Amino acid sequence: MRLSKRLFDIGLGLFLLPILGTLMLVVIVTLIFTEGRPFFYAAERMKSPTQSFRLWKFRTMTVVDEDAGVSGGDKQARITRIGRILRRTRGDELPQLWNIFKGDLSFVGPRPPLREYVERFPAIYSEVLRTPPGVTGIASLYYHRKEERLLARCATPEETDRVYCDICIPAKARLDLMYQKQSSVCFDFVLVWRTIKRVLGRKRRMPTPKG
Repeated sequence: MRLSKRLFDIGLGLFLLPILGTLMLVVIVTLIFTEGRPFFYAAERMKSPTQSFRLWKFRTMTVVDEDAGVSGGDKQARITRIGRILRRTRGDELPQLWNIFKGDLSFVGPRPPLREYVERFPAIYSEVLRTPPGVTGIASLYYHRKEERLLARCATPEETDRVYCDICIPAKARLDLMYQKQSSVCFDFVLVWRTIKRVLGRKRRMPTPKG
């Protein structure tokens, strides 16, 4: 990771820490009274074709013994009521601030993939993961909603995997490589700002949950 990008991540992380720390505390208190433990979900992700790390999120699904692959329509029934709100607002990703401080993630970059997809598509991810993975990026901003719609239509794990591999991975890779060609601290700041605006926009449009 370039020194300028690392300094940007640490500086922005420290600046946002009071705000994000308060939001995380609110989420934890809410989960205590609604869902109970565990509050967090840790999953293996890849930061290079050969290096993995534990990506931290707030738990948004009921716990099962085994889980694999990306989330599609086949997993919708497991998403909790609070989990739907966290996913819609990206609040489930708040704990990834810890991954940023550790150096596993940047604020901006390709979303870190599961090991199984890196192993199945080595040519794609050997290029994509030349850039440190991030919490947000071009693909997150401009393709995430379409990916959600595509995967939500999938009724089985097999269909989810097929759609993700055939459509989503190539589309996101093209956007991630576009970012790679014009990556800079200034561009990172623009993408972070656009992400914040989009999240706040979603909060304003978010319907009130029915009890």
